[in-house]
Amino acid sequence: MSLYRVHFKWKEKEVELSARKLDLTHPYFVSIKDLVFDSKPRLIIDPSLDEVLKTFGSAHHLMIPFQTVSLIEEISENKEAPEKKVMPFTLVENNEPKEDKNRPE
Repeated sequence: MSLYRVHFKWKEKEVELSARKLDLTHPYFVSIKDLVFDSKPRLIIDPSLDEVLKTFGSAHHLMIPFQTVSLIEEISENKEAPEKKVMPFTLVENNEPKEDKNRPE
């Protein structure tokens, strides 16, 4: 089953919502139904995600103006949120300048 990820601007902020049903037949609005929110517990709390959930979490149907929508993606429901990996990095400090053999002295 497909999910639709809709990116749009709301109150001067970029918002991303996922839904199972999307209707583009209205002349001025993108109609979004059956919103899907990630219910997995997270270690890091994202205040913007929490605000989106509080604002749109109880909605059954949203009508978003076309001019605020920047991107609509169709994705597989199984791959909605890819695992994010944290990659370690090392800081290399070298205070000695390298000698340039081609530079005249």
